[in-house]
Amino acid sequence: MLACANVVMMATASAPSPIYPLYRERWGLTVTMLTVIFSVYVAGLLGALLTVGSLSDHLGRRPVLVAALLVAATSTAVFWTADGVVFLLIARVVQGIATGTATGALAAGLVDLSPERRPQLGPTTTAVGTSIGMATGAGVVGLLVQSTSRPDAYVFPVLTLTFVVLAAVVLRIPETPAPQAFRPALLRPRVRVPREVRPAFLASVPALVAGWGVTGLFLSLTPSLVSNVLHVRSGAAGGLSIAALFLANSVGGVWSVRHTARLATLLGAVLLTLGASALAVAIADASLVVYVGGSVVAGLGVGLTFNGSLRAISAVTTVKSRSEVFSAVYVISYAAVSLPALAAGGAAPSWGLETTGYLYVGFVGALSFGAALHAGRSRAYRPMGDPMRTAGECEPRSGLTRC
Repeated sequence: MLACANVVMMATASAPSPIYPLYRERWGLTVTMLTVIFSVYVAGLLGALLTVGSLSDHLGRRPVLVAALLVAATSTAVFWTADGVVFLLIARVVQGIATGTATGALAAGLVDLSPERRPQLGPTTTAVGTSIGMATGAGVVGLLVQSTSRPDAYVFPVLTLTFVVLAAVVLRIPETPAPQAFRPALLRPRVRVPREVRPAFLASVPALVAGWGVTGLFLSLTPSLVSNVLHVRSGAAGGLSIAALFLANSVGGVWSVRHTARLATLLGAVLLTLGASALAVAIADASLVVYVGGSVVAGLGVGLTFNGSLRAISAVTTVKSRSEVFSAVYVISYAAVSLPALAAGGAAPSWGLETTGYLYVGFVGALSFGAALHAGRSRAYRPMGDPMRTAGECEPRSGLTRC
C-alpha cells in the first residue's frame, strides 16, 4: 500500500507538466510564469521537508501519511476548479506541501517494512515507484492532452478520489516507530544528518544533484522545447517525452539491483553524461527521435544513480532517524530540480528557448561528468563500512566473490 501511495503521489507531481502548454494558451502565460508555477511546488515541498519531513520518526508513519494524502486531495481539488494562474500557484504550493510531508515517511516506511534478508527492497521500491509514478502521470495526461482540450477536468477528480481512498487504507498499515508526544520544537526548520550517516550522504550528493537536475529540465521545459524548438505540434509529444525519461528511470532502478551501490552510481553518472550530450544534439538538429533517445539514456542514468544513492544511505540509517535522513536527501534532490529550472525560466525570454536548452543541458552534462569522476575515484574494493556499499552486498571479480 505504501508503494501504491508513492506511485500516486509522484504521478500527481508530473501530471500538470503536459497541461502547461494548454494553460499557456488558455490564460496567456509566459514560459517564465510556467517555470514559476513549477518552482512554487518545489518551494512548498522543501518547506514541508524542512519542518515536518522527519515528523513520522516521532509521531509514527500512519498519522503523517494520512494527513499528507488528505492535503494532496485538497491540491488536486484546487487544480480541478482552477480558472486562472492564481489557482495554479495555490494548487502547486499545496501539492508541494503534501509531497514533502509524505516523502520521508513513505521512503522510511518502505525501508522499515523490508524483509531482513532483502534490505535493498525498500530503497529500490522507493526509487522505482517514484519513476513509475512520474512516467504514468506525464504519459497518461500527455495522451489526454492529445484527445481533449480539458484533460484537467478528467485527471484531477480521479486523483482527488484516489487520495481520499488511500488515506483510509493507510490507517490499516502496521506502525513501525513507537509514537511519541508531539512537541512544537519538532516543527523547527532544519536539515540534520546523523554523524554516522554523513560519509554515505555526502558521497551521494554529486549523483543526486546531476540526476535530479535532468528531472527538472523535463518537468519544467521539455513540453515547450518539444513544441517550439523541435517543432512537434502533437499535444502528446511533451508528455510522452517525460514518460520516456521516467520509464527508463524505472528500468535503471531495477537494473541497479544487479550492481553494488557504488557501481550503480558510477554507471548511472556515465549514462547521464551521454544522455545530456544526446539531448544537446537533438536540440541542434531539431530531432524528436534523438531527443527521445537521449531521454531514455538519461533516464537509465537517473534510475541507477538515485537507487544506488538511496541504497548506500539507507544501509547506515536506523528506524529512529530514517525519515529525517531521507527528508534531507529529498531537500538536496528537489533543490537540484527547482533552482536550475527557475534560472532557465528567467533566461528563456531574453535568450530564447533554444539557447536556454543548450545551457541547461550543458549544465546537467557537466554535473553528470563530475559525478562520474567522483564515483570513479573510489577503489574497486572497499571495507564493509564503505558508504557506497549497502549491507549484505558483495562484489564479483574474476569468478570469485569478495564481501
